[in-house]
Amino acid sequence: MSEQEVITLARKGDQAAFTILVQTYQCAIYNLCYRMLGDAGEAEEATQETFLRAHTQFGRYDPEQPFKPWLYSIANHYCIDRLRRRRIVWVDIDDEPLAGHPALREQCMGPEDAAIARERSADVQELLAILPPKDRAAVVMLYWYDLSYQEIAQATGATVSAVKSRLHRARTAMAEALRQAPSYAGALQQLARPASLAGAA
Repeated sequence: MSEQEVITLARKGDQAAFTILVQTYQCAIYNLCYRMLGDAGEAEEATQETFLRAHTQFGRYDPEQPFKPWLYSIANHYCIDRLRRRRIVWVDIDDEPLAGHPALREQCMGPEDAAIARERSADVQELLAILPPKDRAAVVMLYWYDLSYQEIAQATGATVSAVKSRLHRARTAMAEALRQAPSYAGALQQLARPASLAGAA
């Protein structure tokens, strides 16, 4: 079945079809939540909440629109709500990178990717933590998931212009952090502009 066929069945209440969607996207949603929240336990909870909300709100999904940005929007709004309830947003760099449920780790990362993540994840998370939540969300969706500006706008409920402004502001902040702490250079290599957006205004 195509993804659209699976979505159609899931919207009609087919639990097996919805399970396929969970299996397809749980890794991406978990990593998005982890990058946003910086805590493995909170990321697991946010992932579960995202799929719960998707299941209960499926009637609001427009099948004419891409599914991925809609699902990301649920995760994004939930994570931002959680961040707003924090007085101080900072990442515990002693936390195991991408820790959490073993099944999620196994599905998300191969041995080589896991090694790279262990080396750089702490610095990346520390850089992300300096950004306001909405700017952080835009960065994560662009650099980790290669979403277009339009898709990020759909996922965050912003305009394309606002997305570009957030990304520019985030790049400026991270560049300043790099000047102050050159040790971040390795982490910033992960934030090279996606090739698919090269030349985008």
